[in-house]
Amino acid sequence: MNERILIVDDDPVQRRLLENMVRRFGYEPLVAEGGDAAVALLTAADGVPIHAVVLDFMMPDLDGLGVLAKMREADSPVPVIVQTVHGGIDNVVTAMRAGATDFVVKPVGVERLHVSLRNALATSALESELARIKRSRTGTLGFNDIITKSSRMQSVLRVAEKAASSTIPVLIEGQSGVGKELIARAIHGSGDRRAKPFVAVNCGAIPDNLVESLLFGHEKGAFTGATERHVGKFVEASGGTLFLDEVGELPAAAQVKLLRAIQEGEIEPVGARKPVKVDVRLISATNRDLIADVKSGRFREDLFYRLHVFPISVPPLRERLQDIPELARHFLVRFAAEEGKRVGGLSAEAMSLLCAYQWPGNVRQLENAVFRAVVLAEDDIIGCREFPQIASQISGCEIAPVAISEAAPHGLHPITGALVGLGSETISPPAATTPMSALDLLDDNGEVRPLEHIEADTIRFAITHYRGQMSEVARRLRIGRSTLYRKLDSLGLAGDSDMQPHAL
Repeated sequence: MNERILIVDDDPVQRRLLENMVRRFGYEPLVAEGGDAAVALLTAADGVPIHAVVLDFMMPDLDGLGVLAKMREADSPVPVIVQTVHGGIDNVVTAMRAGATDFVVKPVGVERLHVSLRNALATSALESELARIKRSRTGTLGFNDIITKSSRMQSVLRVAEKAASSTIPVLIEGQSGVGKELIARAIHGSGDRRAKPFVAVNCGAIPDNLVESLLFGHEKGAFTGATERHVGKFVEASGGTLFLDEVGELPAAAQVKLLRAIQEGEIEPVGARKPVKVDVRLISATNRDLIADVKSGRFREDLFYRLHVFPISVPPLRERLQDIPELARHFLVRFAAEEGKRVGGLSAEAMSLLCAYQWPGNVRQLENAVFRAVVLAEDDIIGCREFPQIASQISGCEIAPVAISEAAPHGLHPITGALVGLGSETISPPAATTPMSALDLLDDNGEVRPLEHIEADTIRFAITHYRGQMSEVARRLRIGRSTLYRKLDSLGLAGDSDMQPHAL
């Protein structure tokens, strides 16, 4: 889903102009004819999400300042760009003090509005990510912090929400990297124990001879090397939540003691003379088939039924493709900020490539792939070339011939295609109008052409299509003019007479 921009203006001509601009940028416009209608859209409990607002400063009834005041009362985090015909310093200061993110003067230029919107969205996304990290560290992460558009994943979260208000033991099942710990943290952060500790333990990363000591603690001198007393994870989590990740990896001896801790609400530290009472909310997770482990005798049946009271099964990423664009944008904002790089987004082809991949490593693999792409990025838009490992692993994937449309919205790469060939999944290209031309992606031998050749044809076509207007070519390709001229040199197009810039 593209970012949704709310346009608020009482002038129908201005609304139409702004709506066309926003659509060209690749965003989804939403229109309000006045301040009251805008406030209703922004504060509706079940309304559509709005990512930014372009707000007229002078309107009848509720003006721009009134809208900003209402948004402040509702604690709305949506960034607002104020526009007016009067660009005096007093108006600018007033709007900024009222909570505006930016200020533009009518009639606003296309580039000025585009830059303002892009900066506002990037800043808002970064602030949201910082707030999410803070909530995660303080144990108050909620289900609204989990990024998903998938109906399957939303069903999982609805089930998990029901467990949050209880102390019922929860077992989260799913492949590695699907976000089991994130769901566990959301259950803890949405329940009555959110002010208490959330202690996570990866059972698969603990040596067998240290499992009991780490979980249940030990007394000083209980064994060789025990030079001081250790309380253990159960005591650390007392009053809060203990998350046992990969619980299926526990050795048999630890399974027995875990069963007693669940049944009796007490633990026996190694070397202790008497048990210790604990009050712990237990959430477990596994990527194993515990039922098969029970049948094989590897996992205790009685412990399985103690843990498997409220099972939650998390689907792999390949079964919730709707989540990939939102997750990719989320990771992009975070890593671009961490790396100090000005990366504005992903091209349409790159997003299609990510959606076509199977993701055996799930969300964790997607996170790492985006991190690598941000580090590799040389332009402000990440394309397919920043995901070489992903592209090389898409077996049997065909890229259909692609139509280029003059009406392609600005903000999306003008060359898009359907990626087909992964099971029954087909990723369709964005809708286009009547085709004007197509790129050959295969050579005479039926092999995919080198990327630099395709890129050269793309630039050659764009320059011809926009009749040598290099500023327009750079803007449509989402690259800077200096980058465009550098590519002309590197691809050997600078000396091509057909490639020379010229005016209309």
